[in-house]
Amino acid sequence: SMPSEMLLKIFSYLDAVSLLSVGCVNKLFYDLANDNGIWLKIYSSCLRPKRTIWKMKSEQTEAVPLGCAALHDKKPGYWKKEYILKQTAAVKTRVMRLAKPLDPYTGLPFKNKEAMKVSGLSWIIVLKDNNGKEHVVEKANLSFKDTSVTILWYSTNWPCLDVVSTLKLFGVTPLLLDQSRPPNKNGPRRRSLIAEYHLANLTENSVAVGADRLVQLFSLNPGLLVGIWKEKNEIAFVMVSLHYHQLLERSILGSATVQYAPPPNKPVLDDIDPDHGLHDYSLHLEMHGRSCTYLRGTFRDLFCRKGDIANGYFRLTVVSLKDNRKHLPLTGTFGLSWETDVFKGNVKDCYVMNLTLLDEIGEPFWCFSAPVYVEVSSKTSGLYDYMGDIYTTNYADSEGKVCVKLVWLEETKEYIIVNLVLYLSTKKINNWYGTNY
Repeated sequence: SMPSEMLLKIFSYLDAVSLLSVGCVNKLFYDLANDNGIWLKIYSSCLRPKRTIWKMKSEQTEAVPLGCAALHDKKPGYWKKEYILKQTAAVKTRVMRLAKPLDPYTGLPFKNKEAMKVSGLSWIIVLKDNNGKEHVVEKANLSFKDTSVTILWYSTNWPCLDVVSTLKLFGVTPLLLDQSRPPNKNGPRRRSLIAEYHLANLTENSVAVGADRLVQLFSLNPGLLVGIWKEKNEIAFVMVSLHYHQLLERSILGSATVQYAPPPNKPVLDDIDPDHGLHDYSLHLEMHGRSCTYLRGTFRDLFCRKGDIANGYFRLTVVSLKDNRKHLPLTGTFGLSWETDVFKGNVKDCYVMNLTLLDEIGEPFWCFSAPVYVEVSSKTSGLYDYMGDIYTTNYADSEGKVCVKLVWLEETKEYIIVNLVLYLSTKKINNWYGTNY
């Protein structure tokens, strides 16, 4: 029953975030909270031109008109929209500036944590059931590695697995970021769709990664791991491994319904020996189990001759079975730790693999972070240098395959990588270089 003029006067004392929140109460509040007079004052006070000692550009010195034309010639909400666009553009500029310095070993931005903090970035998952009802899970534990972040969600109120149809992974950022205080989860936020997974018939349509006495793990590309309680056949937790490459772009620059699409690669002029298919590639590889790292290594000067191209793949040999000088010992035994509100566990013989492959000019060519499992290949190694069982661990997606062969040394209780080969998709190579192999 309060007159609109009084409400408008009250709203004029609110800041931008509060105005956006109060506009969600009802249609009247929404219309009043769109008032151009209120938003023009906010726009003018928060986005004043920067002063410089020497010269000032014309767009910097242009004053925002405060007259009647700036109010009545514009549709309701015009200055609100302008203010939000300017603020979000400023945050994206700061984030992209932090993402420019690159790590010489990984070829990726090394200020990822700072960039995420500046943007106020967090991640959520949304599970949709067969009736279209959405279940949002926000509480998450983060663990950072050189080239990836692993996010673990657990809840006491998961929807029944039998009725879940899809799971969507979103990056979430505050619509208006206040640098003086932490982001408010109840404030206005925007979502950026990173990935969508179809969970219908999960146990049949995914890869079984491993199990312990309480849970079974199932994996879906890219990087999704779902833990299922053995006794109840219900969701226990969800874990996602996100590679830093394009992580910020996908978490910030996408929309709530469409994933961010990176621009196509621009091929460089290459006058290398025509007998080479690829040359001067670099690989950074991590194997970890959330809390511990089993291997972290960088391999340079990788190449592939045209004779190594077969069956739709380019073969890059990183560690050769025949060259024992390059065989790699691993620290510890494989296992992937998990936790919920009550229980904790560790699933043996599986881990998270982070792969970053750079082309000859240092551009990220193929990057992923994904859970993989280890399985026995043979009870005897057949190698003169080692006496022990042979294990294999493999990964495959649309861009390539990774094949790793390991030997378990019982005396020293360690794995040795004796063979590591990458198979790159010919289709990916042709799209990257604009060629036709």
